[in-house]
Amino acid sequence: MNLHVTECVHQALDGLDIELPSWGFADTGTRFGKFHQDAAAIDIYDKIKDAATVHRLTKACSSMAVHVLWDFSDENLPARVVKSASREGIRIGSINPNLFQDQDFKLGSFGNPSPDIRKKAVDHCLKSIRIATECNSDNITFWFADGTNYPGQDSIRLRKQLFESNLGKCHQSLSPGQKMLIEYKPFEPAFYHTDIADWGMALCLAQKTGPQAKVLVDTGHHYASQNIEQIVAWLLDEERLGGFHFNDRRYADDDLTLGSIDPYQVFRIFTEILAYHRETGTRPEIAYMVDQSHNLKPKIPAMIQTVTWAQELYAKAALVPWKALRINQIKGDIISAEQCLQRAFMTDVTGALASWRKEKGLYPDPLEAYSKSGYEASVTQERKQRRQDLGLNTKTSYA
Repeated sequence: MNLHVTECVHQALDGLDIELPSWGFADTGTRFGKFHQDAAAIDIYDKIKDAATVHRLTKACSSMAVHVLWDFSDENLPARVVKSASREGIRIGSINPNLFQDQDFKLGSFGNPSPDIRKKAVDHCLKSIRIATECNSDNITFWFADGTNYPGQDSIRLRKQLFESNLGKCHQSLSPGQKMLIEYKPFEPAFYHTDIADWGMALCLAQKTGPQAKVLVDTGHHYASQNIEQIVAWLLDEERLGGFHFNDRRYADDDLTLGSIDPYQVFRIFTEILAYHRETGTRPEIAYMVDQSHNLKPKIPAMIQTVTWAQELYAKAALVPWKALRINQIKGDIISAEQCLQRAFMTDVTGALASWRKEKGLYPDPLEAYSKSGYEASVTQERKQRRQDLGLNTKTSYA
């Protein structure tokens, strides 16, 4: 095993932590229906146990993102949820308001024509910020389904102004260490115009909102031909890259497992981030988060697969020969410069990954370790029985 490769990989992995989503462990589906798995989490405490299981097998996922509407209630108060996570060896991470499920938000939330509904949306976000404070969470992520389906349905410019005003109200409520991460999406569910449709709109809103507002890049929220690493490079240079939602896509926002379609793109994204660190001497504060819908794959193995893919691609990006790359760029030697990336991407880092895991007291292959653990069989039996006791429907459900 090449000693230089091993040292680079170990150093890179020591600095990579990936937040898991609570909703990634529950039953999910498409707009056409929900698909049930017997081992899927039933409540927030199941989700915490599942996320902690992934962390124990990977030592790379110390926090779990939560959705305010789905994960908190009068019974599941923030303090109780935080205590449960701590017992399992993880913490509560980013807080996600829900501005798309309530029937009042049919015409939007922050951009809704009704001032009463806009106030309701802002109040929900202010509550989410208070929950973040109770959970000692630094990040509140804002994704809006707002937009219109038909020309003339509403004023695009007025809606922009409403977003500026309402995001500003939320920014004023942030604690000094907190960040609001503004996410963008080109379409769905709005099909004529989406209020925050691309990174430029998100950046513009972040800059107008305040210094604690950053941009969240969901790797699935782009048109197929977009150069995501260029977007990442620009946001880094503007010091407004706040975080990622990791997933992959073939057509649109497919929410597929990271790296399942284009691992080279993920590698290129990581390369831009590490290049920034190398060139500036500053490690950017980026929240790496997973946002995937495992409709067909079993939940926990799919999450482990995502995390290990991210580790491998991040490790490969760390092997780019930065000095040689820059020399070739200055010389205009395009082929040699490109090969700096290609050879790093093609480097086999399996041994270095295994040795890093061994140092951490882990099994070399987390998926194999999970398969041997018996966890899936245990929770399948327990949760199947609990669903029956609770009278929960596990048959086909329609959207």
